[in-house]
Order: sequence, then C-alpha cells, then structure tokens
Amino acid sequence: MPREQRKAADTGDNGQGDAGFTERVGHLNQSAQQLLDEARSTFEDLGTDVRSRVRRHPYGTVLAALGVGYVLGGGLFSRLTFGLLGAGVRLAAVPVVKQQLMGFAQAAVSGFASDGDDEVSSPS
Repeated sequence: MPREQRKAADTGDNGQGDAGFTERVGHLNQSAQQLLDEARSTFEDLGTDVRSRVRRHPYGTVLAALGVGYVLGGGLFSRLTFGLLGAGVRLAAVPVVKQQLMGFAQAAVSGFASDGDDEVSSPS
C-alpha cells in the first residue's frame, strides 16, 4: 500500500480533507481579519476619547496617570502609601469627631441649664 493511501486510511480521509482544511484556514483568516479591523477601530475610538479628555481636563489626566503609574510601580503596599492613608483617615475623621463633640457639649450645656432651673439661682 503506497504511503498516501496508508495515511488516508489511517485518518479516515478519502482525499476530501485538503479542501475542508483550506476552507477552515480561509475562514480563520477572515475571522482574524475582522478581529483586527474591530480592534483597530476600537483603539482609534479610544485614542480620540483620550485626546478629548486630556483637552478638557489636563491636570486631572496627569494626576490619574501618576496614580496609575504609582500603583503599577508597586507603590500600593509601601510605607508612603500607608502613611498617606493614615493621614487621610485622620483628616477625614476630624469633622466627624468635631460634630460628635459639639453634640455632647450641647447636650451637657442644655443638661446643666435644665438642672440649674430647679435649684436656687446663682448669685450675680
């Protein structure tokens, strides 16, 4: 048995496999071309969007780029980050604590004022 016939017999191919393979390769090529065209269009749209955002908010864009670079550069778990987060939490907590203390002070003052009405008035 010649080599080609043995190969066809082993794979169950009767000579029609080459045409099917060529069609599949053509289909894959067409699909890859469509994917490439869609990716190119998406990147062009993204580039246009980024340019318009940079024109509208240049400082915000620079700050966002710095933030992304800091995180990607490994700065997320550094001492500086923990220090900045700690300071931020403390600064954010100041208004809340101040409001709570003012509420306690007002309650204490109103409590002292109501207690003072029952007793003898203080000398003036």
